[in-house]
Amino acid sequence: MRSVGTLTRADLAETINRKMGLSRAESLQLVEAILGKMSDALARGENVKISGFGSFVLRDKNERIGRNPKTGVEVPITPRRVMTFRASQLLKERIAKG
Repeated sequence: MRSVGTLTRADLAETINRKMGLSRAESLQLVEAILGKMSDALARGENVKISGFGSFVLRDKNERIGRNPKTGVEVPITPRRVMTFRASQLLKERIAKG
């Protein structure tokens, strides 16, 4: 599997700048506003769904007993909230095509 780099906020803003004609500053503000809205929704415990792309889903995990793999000692793992990403069928198909 090859790695082609990382998509950054600046990359997104640059694409908006080229495709929509907004200034670089306006493009970056738009990216920040979208990411802020998504972050706020997740912080409030809401899932975020982007049609045709995927869903960011929050899940609460209960306390459980884990084991230190090095020593074998059992330790309690505290309850926590985790976020997972589930790709849409469209995204999965696009990735499979390469």
